[in-house]
Amino acid sequence: MPTAMVNGLRTHYQVLPAAEGAETVVFLHGLGTDSLASFYLTLAPPVSAAGIRVVSYDLRGHGKTERPSSGYTIKDFVADLDDLLRELGVDQPVHLVGNSFGGTIAYSYAWTYPERVRSIVCIEAEPPTDAWSAKMARILTYTVEFLRAEESYAWIEANYSAHHRRLARMAAERITATTMADEVPLGPLLTWEQVAEIGCPVLSILGQQGYQSDDLEGLTSLLPRGELFVFDGQGHSVLVEQHREVRALLLDWVARHS
Repeated sequence: MPTAMVNGLRTHYQVLPAAEGAETVVFLHGLGTDSLASFYLTLAPPVSAAGIRVVSYDLRGHGKTERPSSGYTIKDFVADLDDLLRELGVDQPVHLVGNSFGGTIAYSYAWTYPERVRSIVCIEAEPPTDAWSAKMARILTYTVEFLRAEESYAWIEANYSAHHRRLARMAAERITATTMADEVPLGPLLTWEQVAEIGCPVLSILGQQGYQSDDLEGLTSLLPRGELFVFDGQGHSVLVEQHREVRALLLDWVARHS
């Protein structure tokens, strides 16, 4: 897969082309163990087969993209996305599809560059507000402590698999060798009034028992053009465990908002 210099970093990306004039979907993966592979193995090929241009890439510090020791604020991730789209010559508004932290980037990008976004599909994701920041700080602090304990990896393999143990090792390298855990919760953050200014259509796909289980409808009710789909009995791993259903939702969404 190709690489390009994006916002000063050698960035690994993939483009599945489509006919001229086709809609463009940009996939944004999550934090830590994630990479563009999570979309390549779930949504990217079938979405491309439907005649949609697909762009996916490894976020800074993830996958095959360069890993600077610092520079992990949301502002940095937003700048990366914008520079990549310009590098690829994508000059029409795009559909942003973000999983977990990738959805947080999508919200921030849509607020910063509203003219560049056709719609958002967020999977178990929240905008970068004070409440999100506090939650992320707790999660990342716990994660760092957990991954620094050697016995944690044996527990992961025993309860999941050797593959998950390898993913955890990679996440530990990313998080403990950089300022990622310290910088990500810093934002810059949006107020709820600013979130309410995001005017593009937004589809929020949640697990009933996921990270927003305390208030499933609150965010959607605030957005001017928000829609909600909840998977009953599902936790945070919606993309992996419900990818066929998510694909159907996404294709219908893009068709309605082309």
